[in-house]
Amino acid sequence: MPKYEKGDYIKVEFVDEVTGVGEWMWVRVHRCDDENQLVFGDLDNVPLNDESGLKLGTELAVSFTQIREHRKSADFESKI
Repeated sequence: MPKYEKGDYIKVEFVDEVTGVGEWMWVRVHRCDDENQLVFGDLDNVPLNDESGLKLGTELAVSFTQIREHRKSADFESKI
């Protein structure tokens, strides 16, 4: 079983190479490559930094080293 599964969410740190300021954003996982330590998914929130070139829905490949938090999709479902 992969470390991160389809439908999971990971919080990823993106650092602006010019300013060095980081922004943390959620990525929804499509698939995980444990051997190469990569997660493939799409950006699930709107970046505050317009200069990043990222936007909601951008498809990404993310290194395990960039991941700061991991949640299952059920963690976001209503408990009511």
